[in-house]
Amino acid sequence: MENHKITGGGGIQLHVVETGNSKGRPIMFLHGLSQCWLTWSRQMNSDLAADFRLVAMDIRGHGLSDRPREGYADSRLWADDVNAAIQALRLDHPILCGWSYGPLIILDYIRHYGEDGIGGINFVGGITKLGSDEAISVLTPEFLSLVPGFFATGAEESVHSLESLIRLCFAQELSAEDRYLMLGYGVSVPPYVRQALLSRSLDNDDLLPRIRKPVLIMQGAEDPVVKLSAVDQHKAGGLTHAQIQIVPSMGHAPFWDDAAAFNQRLRAFSASL
Repeated sequence: MENHKITGGGGIQLHVVETGNSKGRPIMFLHGLSQCWLTWSRQMNSDLAADFRLVAMDIRGHGLSDRPREGYADSRLWADDVNAAIQALRLDHPILCGWSYGPLIILDYIRHYGEDGIGGINFVGGITKLGSDEAISVLTPEFLSLVPGFFATGAEESVHSLESLIRLCFAQELSAEDRYLMLGYGVSVPPYVRQALLSRSLDNDDLLPRIRKPVLIMQGAEDPVVKLSAVDQHKAGGLTHAQIQIVPSMGHAPFWDDAAAFNQRLRAFSASL
């Protein structure tokens, strides 16, 4: 694994990890709320590395990236972060793969930089809206009940909510090592970051119909965080050409719970571009 420090939007330092075939098509992974690049370890350490250039970013406020107090509401800064990684690492038309919150960041990038510089898009259990009744309608009551705890400054309440989030996200029984690692990098994200991310108000229905690059939407059939109706919302918003793969018996993180099948789907999508 190669570690990079890249200057992102507003001058913050972003941590980006790279592995795989330096001459292969790049795939850039963007994780979700209170996660980090290690979320993608079952892709970064897989046979995908033989054929693809695999890049995973700690998004601002997370992992080993800077955690500024401000700047999370600015779509342009998120776009600049993604663009900075693409430019600094000279990624040639990468596939942008975003989980959960990640698609919002992908759409921030496309809004400000267009889609000419990317090869395709993969949404995994993703959302495209925030801050409205319509946005909330695709989130489950189980997830929404945890949100106040994400903002708590008290350690006990914060840890409890993040432990509950891990149990929701990962259907597969986690080893003690994985569970404590995930909790560790989840707790390391300051509550003000989680609050800022979830306090954004955005609707990408003006942008989705303009996307022409191939899109793969993957959704666990039993996702306990994002409802299946989110897929209909993406299509109604304008992603009518997207390939849809509903993954049977899978929850919010199919890339972890059945990594082999997920990696095979991602490989096939890349081959189709």
